[in-house]
Amino acid sequence: MSTENEGTVVPPAPSAPPVPVETPAASPQATAHEAPTTPLPPVPSGAPGVPEPEPAHTAQVPAYASAGAPEAGQAAGPGPEAGAWPPPQPPTTSAYMDGGGGASYAGGGGGDTGTPWGATYDQQPPKPKSGRGGLFAAVLVAALVAGGLGGGLGYTLAKDNDDSTTSTTVSASQQSGGDLKRDAGTVAGVAAKALPSTVTIEAEGSNGEGGTGTGFVFDTQGHIVTNNHVVADAVDGGKLTATFPDGKKYDAEVVGHAQGYDVAVIKLKNAPSDLQPLTLGDSDKVAVGDSTIAIGAPFGLSNTVTTGIISAKNRPVASSDGSASSKASYMSALQTDASINPGNSGGPLLDASGNVIGINSAIQSSSSGGLGTGQSGSIGLGFAIPINQAKYVAQQLIKTGKPVYAKIGASVTLTEGTGGAQISQKSTDTADPVESGGPAAAAGLKPGDVITKLDDHVIDSGPTLIGEIWTHKPGDKVQITYERDGKSKTVELTLGSREGDS
Repeated sequence: MSTENEGTVVPPAPSAPPVPVETPAASPQATAHEAPTTPLPPVPSGAPGVPEPEPAHTAQVPAYASAGAPEAGQAAGPGPEAGAWPPPQPPTTSAYMDGGGGASYAGGGGGDTGTPWGATYDQQPPKPKSGRGGLFAAVLVAALVAGGLGGGLGYTLAKDNDDSTTSTTVSASQQSGGDLKRDAGTVAGVAAKALPSTVTIEAEGSNGEGGTGTGFVFDTQGHIVTNNHVVADAVDGGKLTATFPDGKKYDAEVVGHAQGYDVAVIKLKNAPSDLQPLTLGDSDKVAVGDSTIAIGAPFGLSNTVTTGIISAKNRPVASSDGSASSKASYMSALQTDASINPGNSGGPLLDASGNVIGINSAIQSSSSGGLGTGQSGSIGLGFAIPINQAKYVAQQLIKTGKPVYAKIGASVTLTEGTGGAQISQKSTDTADPVESGGPAAAAGLKPGDVITKLDDHVIDSGPTLIGEIWTHKPGDKVQITYERDGKSKTVELTLGSREGDS
């Protein structure tokens, strides 16, 4: 497919509270945690006239309960450690959950600590009850509620009220949360700005079949950019709708689609006049480790926001829906670990500033389904079409309704892991693998040559070469490195063009 508590009643004060005595023998123990409201504990061991307690047994602490647990070798009993005051809180634990195939389309259907007193002290002889003694005890117990810092405050209050005979109550001030403001650069800030410009797309074919995907506002005229495979069912006489996060739903039509690039443009019918196109970034300047934010409708859950990073760049991906009639799409993709699932397809992949850097398109997933649907889900390997490429394609589709592809004028084998892209061998039943008069022929390439680099990008297979070529525009000059008869050579060629899906 991811109060304000009432205070505990203060116990009655003892006739003579224990008073800490400053000694040079301060305990080296770690700072004590905030203590609960309890009666004053018995005098620690080591005070005159007090018998030594039985030694506490040590306990084995499981790894998952280590948070707040005693260190190895420390006593695990309920009593405080000798010389430590106030006593520590009980340990807390955190609950933790224990914890294919090729790329496929992603669309279609502790509390604060106070300073411990930490020193042994002598029991003082009983004193007559007085206003000061009762006040000190009451304030001290109340101070335990507020922690170690409150203890110091309580002592100061008692000293300042030396001659007072009235009762004093110390209570924590109540604070309201106030207005919560989120900076524009936070994930919440980016999402709040981008969500109103994303839509959930529902495509239904004439046969009643279809699915759900995502798109985003491309311009103020009502053009929405998405994936080809999101709208493919509605291309020939189907039904297409786009729903905004505020619930407003519009009928739409396909303006143009590019199966090879897996990019499509649709246009809203009766588009509103207040559309806010998302800002397009520069995918060429993206770096591995940059933060990413993905928006989509995974498993139909519209307006879902997930986060991650750029895991890799220029990742060669050939994706399809797995059906026998499906043709593969090729991309030199941005890889991200932001959670992408079926329904995310066509949605924007944003950078930390909210600029679109890619179109979420495909995932590498395990064979298991998600949420009982039988569909594969995210395992942290998502792929997006770089926005620089998608922008060019979208502009061509809006202008002419047809995609334009860059080409070298040669056919290559689509076998992966061959150490390069091999130009197909000539056979009698196929067209010439090197187009006569085309860019490859003009550069001297021949059938059987193995292309190993395009500019500074290593080419390891035919699909990788196609993906790299399609990141360029017709007319771009590129450097092709190839091997023939064990020798390597580099030539320059000017990319040609092909219109439409073949």
